Amino acid sequence: QVQLVASGGGLVQAGGSLRLSCAASGRTFSSYGVGWFRQAPGKEREFVATINWSGSTTVYAASVKGRFTISRDNAKNTMYLQMSSLKPEDTAVYYCAAANDRGWHSQVSDYAYWGQGTQVTVSS
Repeated sequence: QVQLVASGGGLVQAGGSLRLSCAASGRTFSSYGVGWFRQAPGKEREFVATINWSGSTTVYAASVKGRFTISRDNAKNTMYLQMSSLKPEDTAVYYCAAANDRGWHSQVSDYAYWGQGTQVTVSS
């Protein structure tokens, strides 16, 4: 079992930055890949970024590539999403998720555990 607690969301102006954190507990953090997803009102949950167990591989959605950076600190059992050059269309609830293996994954169905979500609102 894995428990995830996301934090760091808030209200920011367009062009600003935020860093989301997700603290994990339960299974050994370095034994699984993790990812970030987001869901805007009336829309499906969509992939944002993912990182494998060691941090050696990262994959991003085209809409955030070059603006967002996913990372993890296995010693602290924590993953991060650094978001820069934020746009109003980045407004959503952001969820962290953990897979059941060490790889990276971009599909919602590949993840077994989910955090509670943290709201990010970008004003224009």
